[in-house]
Amino acid sequence: MKNKIKVILVDDHAVVRAGFRMLLSTDDSIEVIAEAERGEAACQLYLEKQPDVMVLDLSMPGIGGLECIRRICTRDSNAKILVFSVHDERVYVDRAINAGAKGYITKHAHPEILITAIQKIADGDVYIEQGLTRQPVALSNERLETSETDYKPIIDSLSAREFDVFLLLAKGLTAHKIADELCLGYKTVANYGTQIRNKLGVASVAELAHIAFVLGVMKN
Repeated sequence: MKNKIKVILVDDHAVVRAGFRMLLSTDDSIEVIAEAERGEAACQLYLEKQPDVMVLDLSMPGIGGLECIRRICTRDSNAKILVFSVHDERVYVDRAINAGAKGYITKHAHPEILITAIQKIADGDVYIEQGLTRQPVALSNERLETSETDYKPIIDSLSAREFDVFLLLAKGLTAHKIADELCLGYKTVANYGTQIRNKLGVASVAELAHIAFVLGVMKN
């Protein structure tokens, strides 16, 4: 008999984790061996439990999902991490895979996709939900003309948390709302905002939104 796939669930909402656990319990090939609600705890649990697959949200308190992926994969290049997130922007998929994740699906997907993705990744495959790998729409001439400064290397150099704050600011969220969303302090978010604007050489949220649109990292 084939051994069960050992899974760790990482999400900051207990109700969400309970739903995941209930769903996965319907498949005899999968066993949830542990849960975590923060990236730091997830890193520690991974080392202790050595799961076959870790199912991980990106938006969490503390270091967040992207940094968690990076730290685990730095320690174990064979780590099998599946991102399960509300974010369906291509840029999140790219950053997660570049950090070392072996799969990416959204919470809008059919529930059975989670089981399929876990099984595929446990077998050594990469699984990305259909539709998330479409290439961004080509920039129009007008948009190209307004992007003379090459912002992409700067955006790529942002830390995981800076990137989260950048996108949320670009979407029009206030620092207070971002603090609630990311479970960070207001002053921490404000400091991130200042650092991001300084790196990009802009002064307003409108300019951040323009950059995100021009680079195709945010849906209009």
